[in-house]
Amino acid sequence: MYENKKQKLASKKVFRVRILKNVVIAFFVMVISLFVGIIGYKATVPEFDWYDSLLNASMILSGMGPVIDAGIILSKSAKVFASFYALFSGITFLSTFGIIIAPALHRFFHKLHMDEEEY
Repeated sequence: MYENKKQKLASKKVFRVRILKNVVIAFFVMVISLFVGIIGYKATVPEFDWYDSLLNASMILSGMGPVIDAGIILSKSAKVFASFYALFSGITFLSTFGIIIAPALHRFFHKLHMDEEEY
């Protein structure tokens, strides 16, 4: 996918394209994950409308935690969904960060291992 240590450092244009591509991939991963959360909350908590489902899924996906009205008591299935979605969201958040930062880290380490006259 990227150049190996025996190849020259990629141009800035290639590097920018890699960053953009990875940001787009990370964006779609987050959108799909958010969609899973919205549908899951809507299906397991009948008191939630679409906006409440969006709010809770967004807050869990971002790592802030759920926003549940004090008057709503979650069913057992809703609690199980929220637990698994929270674990899934944590992994998704870290994975998307890795996807975004991968080209920059690769370029840094590639440049670090090159001789000065090679780039």
